[in-house]
Amino acid sequence: MKGLIQRVTHASVTVDNTTVAEIKTGLLLLLGIEKADDLATAKTLCRKVINYRVFPDDQGRMNRSLLDTGGSLLVVPQFTLAADTRSGTRPGFSVAAPPEQAESLFREFVAESEQYLGKESVGRGQFGADMKVALVNDGPVTFLLEVGR
Repeated sequence: MKGLIQRVTHASVTVDNTTVAEIKTGLLLLLGIEKADDLATAKTLCRKVINYRVFPDDQGRMNRSLLDTGGSLLVVPQFTLAADTRSGTRPGFSVAAPPEQAESLFREFVAESEQYLGKESVGRGQFGADMKVALVNDGPVTFLLEVGR
């Protein structure tokens, strides 16, 4: 499972010209789910995202997490993040989870996030939709987190 996190001052997801989720200060997470992923993988990555220290402390060092800051999380399913790009000039998707598995794990990831942060602090993209994601990247601060394999 891969998660691309971006520290943001604002992020939103729009589907068919309707905003389906929006957050202020926090993290935007693009979530890529692979065939080998399961509930344990989702829970592990969730804990990592929630506790990853990317927010500044009083000395300006990245030493605070979403839990420490009370920030929000916007989780967006991102099929293309599961692509194999190691060779050639066209991505391969043989390791990406099939839609049923990916949607189930996406929902579990969001539910787990809500347990840590509270339902009001977690937004979600719409699985399988053509989404427009807008963000103001703070820093910019962006990290690719991976668990499993």
